[in-house]
Order: sequence, then C-alpha cells, then structure tokens
Amino acid sequence: MTYTAQMLDTYPAEINLEHDRLSHVIDALTSCTQACTACADACLSEPADELPRLARCIRDNLDCADICAATAAVLSRHTGYDARLTKAQVEAAIQAVKTCGDSCAEHSDQHAHCRLCAQSCNETGRALEGLVPLLEPSGKGAQQPHQAAPQQGM
Repeated sequence: MTYTAQMLDTYPAEINLEHDRLSHVIDALTSCTQACTACADACLSEPADELPRLARCIRDNLDCADICAATAAVLSRHTGYDARLTKAQVEAAIQAVKTCGDSCAEHSDQHAHCRLCAQSCNETGRALEGLVPLLEPSGKGAQQPHQAAPQQGM
C-alpha cells in the first residue's frame, strides 16, 4: 500500500471519491512528474546539435511536470473541496500529458528517455480520464468553495 493510499485511508472526514482510484491517479501524477522532469534533463544532456530539435519536447516536459505536480496536490486536498475547480485542474492535466506524450513520442525511436516519458504520460492520461466522470458535481455537498475558517490564536 502506497503512502498516498494510507493517507487517504486516515483522512478524518468523508472523501467522496473511491480511495483506490484516487490514490492510483495521485501516484500516477507523481510518477509522471518525475518522468517528465528526468526526460527534460536527459534531453538537455543530449549532444548540443540535437538541442534545437528537442526544444519543444523539453518545454512540454517541464510544463507537464509542473501541471502534474499541481494536480496531484489539488487531488490530495479535500477540505473545502470544489468539484468544478478539481475537474478543471484534472482536464488541464489530461491536456498536458497528451501534449507531452505526443511530443516525446516523436523522439522515442532515438531516445529511450522520451519513450519512457511518453509511456508515463499515456498511462497517467488514462488514469485521469477515468477520474473525470467521478468529479461531476453531484448536487450533494459543497460545489462552491468554502469560506476559509478563521485563523486560531490571532
């Protein structure tokens, strides 16, 4: 059992998403963040004459890594949950992994790191797409952001 799954299981309030699916998506996003960051760095380590051809791939890797990290963080927070905001973030991540996966796939025959990154992006995209239908506001519970609780001891 991953730490993500354990943290979801110890959450003191109700989480309106299936814990196994949610933890799988968060773990996939975290893994994709690492793969994209490592791929960008590996691209930068390729011979200098290849860098112009890899520039878009590097940019897509870095954008995808940042978006996946932010999405994993949003999916890890449940207090004051807003289904519309979460769904928008997940949809942004789906686009990011699609763009990055396609970009890396263009170089996958020449660079093993791009092949692995494309694979990670594709797997993460499938996990995210499976989560989207579960993020529809249900009419039950909060759909609007909650007002922040006042700070204690001020």
